[in-house]
This record gives sequence, C-alpha cells and structure tokens, in this order.
Amino acid sequence: MEKKDWLRGAFVLTVAALFTKILSAFYRIPYQNIVGDVGFYIYQQVYPFYGIFLALSTYGYPVAISKLIAENKQSTYKFAVVRLSFYFLSCLSIVMFSVLYFGASSLAALMGDHQLALLIRAVSFAFLLLPFTSVSRGYFQGGGEMNPTAVSQVVEQLVRVGAILFLSSFLLHRGFTVYEAGAGAMIGSLMGSFAAVAVLVAYMLRKRTNVHTEPWIPTKEKRKVLLFLAVHGVTICLANMLLVLIQLVDSFTLLPLLQQAGLHELAKTAKGIYDRGQPFIQLGTVVATSFSLALVPMLSHEQTERNEIYTAVRVAFIIGMGAVVGLVCILKQANIMLFKDHVGAMELTILAVSILFTSLTLTSIAILQGLGDVFRPIFLVCVGMIAKWGLNVLLVPLWHTVGAAVATLIAYVVMCAIAFFYVQKRMSRPLLSLSIIIQTIKAAAMMAIILVGYIILINELPIHHGRLFSSLQAIIGVFIGAFVYIIMIVKKEVLAEKDLLAFPFGRYLIKIKQRKAG
Repeated sequence: MEKKDWLRGAFVLTVAALFTKILSAFYRIPYQNIVGDVGFYIYQQVYPFYGIFLALSTYGYPVAISKLIAENKQSTYKFAVVRLSFYFLSCLSIVMFSVLYFGASSLAALMGDHQLALLIRAVSFAFLLLPFTSVSRGYFQGGGEMNPTAVSQVVEQLVRVGAILFLSSFLLHRGFTVYEAGAGAMIGSLMGSFAAVAVLVAYMLRKRTNVHTEPWIPTKEKRKVLLFLAVHGVTICLANMLLVLIQLVDSFTLLPLLQQAGLHELAKTAKGIYDRGQPFIQLGTVVATSFSLALVPMLSHEQTERNEIYTAVRVAFIIGMGAVVGLVCILKQANIMLFKDHVGAMELTILAVSILFTSLTLTSIAILQGLGDVFRPIFLVCVGMIAKWGLNVLLVPLWHTVGAAVATLIAYVVMCAIAFFYVQKRMSRPLLSLSIIIQTIKAAAMMAIILVGYIILINELPIHHGRLFSSLQAIIGVFIGAFVYIIMIVKKEVLAEKDLLAFPFGRYLIKIKQRKAG
C-alpha cells in the first residue's frame, strides 16, 4: 500500500472518528432535555458499559487485527488471523454478555439502584456483536481499505443517536417511566450497532472474497496471535476508554456515597446534574483526542525525537488551556443554553478545568502507544481509576458532587503528571518550554478579560434574560473567545508555522503571522 493511499485512509478514519465523537457528546444534551436530570442520571449510570463495547469494537480490536494482517500479506495467514480473531472475540463477547446479563441485578445493587438492572440487560446484547464488527473492520483496515470502517462508524452513530432520542421521547409520551425510557435508549444504541454490522456485511458481500485453501498457521503463531489480541486489543483503545472508565467509577461509587451522606432520593438528581459535565469534557477534549489517534501511526520507538511529539503536546496544551478558560467564562450561559438552568455551577467549573489535563493525558497515552510502549498506558489508567475511587470515598461524604468533581480533577492531574514523566524520559528537551506556557497563559488571560467584559456589558441590556438570551450570549461568546485566543496565540508566535497547520484554517493563520513579521 502506497504512503499516499495510507495517509488518505488515515485521514478518512480521523474525520469519521471526529464526527462520531462530536455527535456522541452533543446528543446527550437533547436527551437530558427530554428525560430530565433523573433520566440523565439513569442513562449515564449504564452508558460506560456501552462505551467500553464501543471502544473495543471501534478502536481496540480492529486496529489490533489490522496490524496482524498487515504484517503478513499471505492470504492463508490473513484468513487464519481472521478466523482466530473471530473465535477469540466470540468467547470474549459471550463472557462479557453473560456477566452483564446474568449479573445485572448484582451490578445494579452495587450501583445503589436496583431498577438499573433492566438497562444493564439491554446493553449486554451489544457485546454479542463484538466479533462481527471488530473482525470486519480489522480485516478491511489490514488490507488498506478504511472506507468500510469509516462509513460503518458514521452510520452506527447516526442510527444510534436518532433511535435514542426517538425511543426515549416516544416512551415518555406514552406514559412509561424514565427507567423504561432509559432501557429504550440502550435498545437505540443496540440498533446503531446492528446498523454498523449491516454496513460491514454489505461491504463484505460486494468484495466477494473466496478462500480456496484451509487457513492454517503453526501452533506457535496461533499463540502469538491470541496473546497479541489479549493484550493489544485493550491497550490500543485505552485513550478512547479513559473517560468512560472514570465515569464507570462514578457509576459504582457516587450514588451509594451520596445516599449514605443523607441525600437519599435527591442523590439521583444530584448525580444527573453532575453528569452534565461529561459532554463538556468530551467536547473540550475531542480535538486533542482525534489528533492523538492520528499521531500514533506516525511514530516509531526507534525515532523518539520526532517533531510530531512536540507538536502534539503543544497543540493539546493550547487547545486544552483555551477550552478551559473559555468555557469557565461562559459556563453559566452555556449551562442554561444546553440544560435549561444553571444548577451545579461549582461541579461543572471544576470538571471544566479537568479538560486541560484530559487533553494532555490522552495525547501522552497516544504517544506512548505510538512509541511501542504497551504496559505504561495500562498502569496509568489503573492509577487513575484507583485515585478516582479512593478520592470519591474520601471527598463525596464531605462535599457531595463537588467532592466527586474534585476527585475527577485530581485523578486526571495525577495521570497527566505520570504520563508526562514517561514521555519526557524519552526526549532530550522539555515537551513544553516555559516561554510557551507563559505566552499561552497570557493569551488565555486576554481572552478571559474580553469575555468577562462582554458578559457584563450584555447583561446590562434591558431585555428578558431567558434561555434564548443565554444561548445567544454563549454562542457569540464562543466566537469572540476563539477569535481573540487564536489571534493572540499567532501574534505571540507560540506555535511555528508547521504547528499551525494542525489547526483548522492553519494556512490563514500563517498568513496573519507572516503579516505581523513583515
């Protein structure tokens, strides 16, 4: 496969991943508007299970299988890998389905809400599709065909989001409970997965691949394939699974801790309000995550001084810092625009700050993976989950959901520090120079001053300050903040010209920089 074709395929996958992640963050907003805070809590409690399936079937095993196929072009080996992978994932999917379906009542009890068992059983069926989606995508990607994976991802997300919103709205209007509407949403997710399988099957039928020889490889090679799948299938998708795993810790700890702290039935509403922070975090980190995923194939453990590493870290830092400061400045307006009111201000502010550290952590994990480091990302995620769990136990009884937000922030800070340490050990110069940090903070401070001034002036207007007014404030604020921040970054020469190309409209930014230099 030619380098040009490979780059084109990687670009197609990156665009598809970016689209699906943005859609995955946005649909939660109308869903919360339909079902309310308690309904949102119900969905978010069980979503991490589906998120794990999505990460494994989209980013983990397809990439692992494609690597195995790409290493050996012989058709006999290729089909042997496909068959072994299908058997391995079939066993794994049956185990995961059984744990969720038959253990639904126990898992719901651990979460502090027995009524969640229905939703857990609904989402368990998605894992039965894992071998079909993963093996098909891995087979096509291993042969350099990225379109089937990209199209199946987009179709899956479109069908899933449409079905979730339709079914939840339909069920509530028919008088069903928010729990039953949540189960309907999980069935909607399942419909998206079936749509992805249908797309992949259509591509398979069009390809009309025939195997004339019995696929066979030596027993030693079989063991290597199975070991690779067992280890790399999970580690490859850790960058995409990290946010979901932190949410999973909250699913098992936050509600029981809130109930023990005396909130009782109010605990569900409090958890739903706290969960509003997830779309903000996801939207804030989606660009950095997509950039990291695009970066992984470009690295090699033999070349640790690749400029892509420094560029990725700088871009993640700049995007993260801009997202944090900008969002905090317009958080009240954004909260009212998206979720109708401004409750949970403190929790959302703390969670917004964590965007910087999620961006840097996800980028660092992607770099480590690109450099061939398999086990440190696993260690990082384990440390983060343990830190989050322990801090929840310590802080939630004291500060309720504010304590959970602080626990999330500290967990990401810890992971970011460790990940940075591991990456920095491989480099000869600092990943982020002091001058870049200072200039970026100055640009963010200027954006904050202008945004706060803009909000104060607009609030003085003698008109009704309702949801529409807050929406206009937030949308205009986003454009003002982004414009000021980008101009300041360019004017202060924080990024080199080659780095600016990583941003949308990078060529125009280079022209602005050259005009200033001239």
